[in-house]
Amino acid sequence: MNEKVEKLKGRLIVSCQALPEEPLHSPFIMGRMALAAQMGGAAGIRANTKEDIREIRSQVDLPVIGIVKRDYEDSDIYITPTMREVEELMEVSPEIIAMDGTGAVRPGGLGLDEFFRQVKEKYPNQMWMADCSTVEEALHADELGFDFIGTTMVGYTEQSRGMKIEENDFEILREIVAHAKHRVIAEGNINTPKKAKRVIELGAFCVVVGSIITRPQLITRAFAEALEK
Repeated sequence: MNEKVEKLKGRLIVSCQALPEEPLHSPFIMGRMALAAQMGGAAGIRANTKEDIREIRSQVDLPVIGIVKRDYEDSDIYITPTMREVEELMEVSPEIIAMDGTGAVRPGGLGLDEFFRQVKEKYPNQMWMADCSTVEEALHADELGFDFIGTTMVGYTEQSRGMKIEENDFEILREIVAHAKHRVIAEGNINTPKKAKRVIELGAFCVVVGSIITRPQLITRAFAEALEK
């Protein structure tokens, strides 16, 4: 495994993302956000788009999980859905490329199995992460040969509606860790230091934390709503 990636073990990855409709949307700002994360002790960054990743690379020397979020009319998948997004990411060479690892059909009617076969064939030395929403999806991605299995989509798909990663002391994560051959990355609603520490104790390789660190509008809303009540 890549030496930089190996250093992620037991550490924090900060997701530095802002979509076009968000106030912090800007490669410049995401680069500074990544620098702030590094200063705070982050060991890696998760980032969206080649433009943001290129700027982040100019500011920090940390391993990057790269994605491209893009909507297509014929699919619910939006995290690195097609080869087009993979090609864009390969221009900036993130250590890991993450993609939707659920059972949903990709644009053009392609399933995960065939799409993953295509990208592995084209880029055999690239490391890949599957963003999954259920134990079954995670273990299927593990069988396909993804280098990393993520809990990113738990609660965000129809098949995982109402599920929460932290329920029953992270039961979903514990089951995936117990059965997966590849490394498991805990991600999704890990919004306190206590939760982050706990998922590592339960066997996650590392943990990704996003909105609670990098989306000030959401952090502000939590305080404002508490006062309004």
